[in-house]
Amino acid sequence: MGAPAFPFDTVLIANRGEIALRILRTVKALGLRGAVVYHALDAEGPAVAAADVAVEIHGPTPVAAYLDGAQIIAAARQAGAGAVHPGYGFLSENAGFARACADAGLTFVGPAPQTMELMGDKVRARRFVAEHGFPVAPSAVEDDDPQTFLDRARALGAPLLIKPSAGGGGKGMRIVRDMANLADEAARARSEGQRFFGDGRLYVERYVEQPRHIEVQVLGDAHGSLVHLHERECSVQRRFQKVIEESPSPALSAEQRHSICEVARGIAATAGYVNAGTIEFIWGNGDFYFLEMNTRLQVEHPVTEMVTGLDLVELQLRIAAGEPLPFRQDEVTPRGHAIELRLYAEAPARDFAPTTGRVHVLALPEAEGLRIDCGVMEGQAITTAFDPMLAKVVAHGGDRDGAIAILAAALKQLALLGCETNATFLGRVLADTGFRSGAVHTGYLDGNAALTAEPPLGTEQLRAILAAAALASRTVTDAADAVPPLHGVIGGWRN
Repeated sequence: MGAPAFPFDTVLIANRGEIALRILRTVKALGLRGAVVYHALDAEGPAVAAADVAVEIHGPTPVAAYLDGAQIIAAARQAGAGAVHPGYGFLSENAGFARACADAGLTFVGPAPQTMELMGDKVRARRFVAEHGFPVAPSAVEDDDPQTFLDRARALGAPLLIKPSAGGGGKGMRIVRDMANLADEAARARSEGQRFFGDGRLYVERYVEQPRHIEVQVLGDAHGSLVHLHERECSVQRRFQKVIEESPSPALSAEQRHSICEVARGIAATAGYVNAGTIEFIWGNGDFYFLEMNTRLQVEHPVTEMVTGLDLVELQLRIAAGEPLPFRQDEVTPRGHAIELRLYAEAPARDFAPTTGRVHVLALPEAEGLRIDCGVMEGQAITTAFDPMLAKVVAHGGDRDGAIAILAAALKQLALLGCETNATFLGRVLADTGFRSGAVHTGYLDGNAALTAEPPLGTEQLRAILAAAALASRTVTDAADAVPPLHGVIGGWRN
């Protein structure tokens, strides 16, 4: 790619944690200034330390601060930014925010607002995809006729998957196998949709048992060129949230891979999509159905970067600046295999409950083929105010076994003390024969409870841990070092 010629010299990153730092690295590598916004809880974070400009934002809750579009636009002005990169989550798929950026003279690094409104709304997107002849699962949409919604849902037959229309991240999703529970589960899903997204509208679709989750990265420019960057598999999930992603999918043949990638490319092209996006599919028994489109950069984008050698953030910025894509579809040739692990502050053995603490020690391994995108640093407090993801551990190998070997070694070397994480759980998944063979699906973790349970400690391990804990205790060491009173009264006398 040629030398940058951007119409802006400063990019404000409207996000936090690892994605803010990851975007910042590319922004600065391109010779641009990088600005970030931050809530007080993130003041100790690495993105704030690395940014050229950091502007504090406020809100009734930490999350509310990052959702305050007007405040973020004001911060962009304060930082002298000409562009805003939303990352993922928060305002990244908010068409109103994208439109407000444009009204303020800021370049929004993402698709046009009208495209976000079309493809970011699950109901509108499904209707659009179906109308243009692309495969969608049988479904019922509440908006079509709220009074008959439940009856139309029952007519689809069990099992059903209920989803909030404006949802994401697994919030509000319910699987219904007994139709007697449909009304109650719909009410719960509606309540969660309203709470998390301010929108309680629902839709249901036939649930494919033991499905695989396959998604395709797409990239379009404003000059009519649109390519796919091949697929990722994201089937290892907990509570409908991804834990491990990889590319290529171990499930697809070359013909199936070509088919699903071309369908994704066709959907995005039909929508006139510009910038980076992801088309997601449910895959089962050789058939696949459109699930949704994420009109933003994905958490798992490093997987695609490692197999293609492309920097998706750089491409996003260049597209936003009006540049054409610098390659054709036939020039995108993936190599090897990449796998990403999400390191969460959570306790898998306690139903993946979030954990908290202050990071006392952080040691990240380095190795050929290994990439770690980390959003925390030593001394930083981990709270429940935000998503529990701390870092992404990504490996690229010549094949799948090679990538797994790199990750397994990295997990043994990685140290994060002060907050419980899912690192040992991830190591157990990597070693599991089902995962090793690629025989996974979205219910894989739910059906393998042994993976989440911490193995019992042996007697010698328990003694060693208790001894280490005792030696780390000031009370114990003071008692061990104290001079007994009888000896103390002797003073310095020697015989």
